Amino acid sequence: MKYNISNPTTGQQMVKEIDDDKINRHFNDRRMGSDVDGVILGEEFKGYTFRITGGNDKQGFAMKQGILVNGRIRILMK
Repeated sequence: MKYNISNPTTGQQMVKEIDDDKINRHFNDRRMGSDVDGVILGEEFKGYTFRITGGNDKQGFAMKQGILVNGRIRILMK
């Protein structure tokens, strides 16, 4: 799984790819906006808190804030 970690105040961004299922399990079944302790991704992130702000599924469909359904739905936008 790839994690795109960014700091909006400094504009710094990094991509970290982790294949360990023990680590990736902490991010499964989480909603957008939920916070995760940074030490899960490694000791270099100790003291940080990450907020989930987006993502996509295996087919590339993006998450949308405010949709409270697990799975895909069609949205009628005006």
